[in-house]
Amino acid sequence: MASALPIGEPAPADGSLPADLTIDPAVDFGVYLHVPFCRVRCGYCDFNTYTSSELEGARQDQYADTLLREVALARGVLADVGALRPATTVFFGGGTPTLLPAGDLGRMLAGIQSTFGLVPGAEVTVEANPDTVTDAVAAELAASGVTRLSIGMQSAVPRVLAALDRTHDPDNVATAVASARRAGLDVSVDLIYGAPGETLDDWRQSLQTAVALEPDHISAYALIIEEGTKLHRQIRRGEVPAPDDDLQADMYELADGTLAAAGFHWYEVSNWARGDHHRSRHNLAYWRGTDWWGFGPGAHSHVAGLRWWNVKHPAAYAQRVGSGQSPAAGRERPDAASRELEDVLLRSRIRDGIEIAGLSDDGRATVAGLIADGLVEGAAALRGRIVLTLRGRLLADAVVRALTS
Repeated sequence: MASALPIGEPAPADGSLPADLTIDPAVDFGVYLHVPFCRVRCGYCDFNTYTSSELEGARQDQYADTLLREVALARGVLADVGALRPATTVFFGGGTPTLLPAGDLGRMLAGIQSTFGLVPGAEVTVEANPDTVTDAVAAELAASGVTRLSIGMQSAVPRVLAALDRTHDPDNVATAVASARRAGLDVSVDLIYGAPGETLDDWRQSLQTAVALEPDHISAYALIIEEGTKLHRQIRRGEVPAPDDDLQADMYELADGTLAAAGFHWYEVSNWARGDHHRSRHNLAYWRGTDWWGFGPGAHSHVAGLRWWNVKHPAAYAQRVGSGQSPAAGRERPDAASRELEDVLLRSRIRDGIEIAGLSDDGRATVAGLIADGLVEGAAALRGRIVLTLRGRLLADAVVRALTS
């Protein structure tokens, strides 16, 4: 079951923004398109996704048209406050976006372009299951304006994939990467470490396999056990072991060393790229707190400090949008203190760091202690920014607590 929506105030049925909201036209505007369909539900996943048997009244073949109705509604809302901006990034996430025909993804992207426009050189990413990527699919995506494919590899070891309930053929990862390359697309591969039974040697094999594919970008995420998932229930019943924090720390260090040696540069806790131009600009926008509109069931949006989220189920989403209403289920507008806390939480994750001058007196004193303890790079801190070291990244939660207590 997907995680619950936040608790906030009701959102207006017409989707209108507060009259006193001040939107800066110079701030980047990103677009997220949620495709909530999956062939199977992975045991660790709590994303807002649905298999065919769980759709209950929603139709996958009508999804693109439904989402484009929300896009049209968003144009009206932003036009009313004079805040239409071209998109700097577009990200198709899920779920498995490539379960939809490439033509449907292309139509949605064309709708974004005709509604908002795209800045020159806009980054357009599609997440993909390796089993769904062929030469024809990659070529059609590229022709529609997609620039980047993010391939869900997760592991190169079959028994680790089985522990995660991943059903793709690991050999198809190389096939998908080759298809994307022939189409002229940038390539990212996603990995997960810390699965039940996974050893350090298993993880080394996955890292080496990913590096050998020569992608432009690699994401490596520690497995987190989310309440309500199949894996959470298995651990609670004692059927599989819980992730080992010390082993996951060793795995992180192995990833950082292996990827650095292969020419990948760390720029966020879980992300490495072959140079700054291959960083995920869309995800950096989240960590930097810029503006984005999330389309689709359960999608979240953020504009000028206001955030809102859509109803979760595809059927409820289609019903609302089809009746001309906003699909937003609720929204919130954090106060200045909450925004400051969030800024520290997000910016401490990225290599750019956070400005020391912007911290409270207690925060600046805490930084001095962190430098003394070796948890931040002293030279970077002296230049006025905090940049977490490897040890600091492993202890990021403790650092953030110290900075915001």
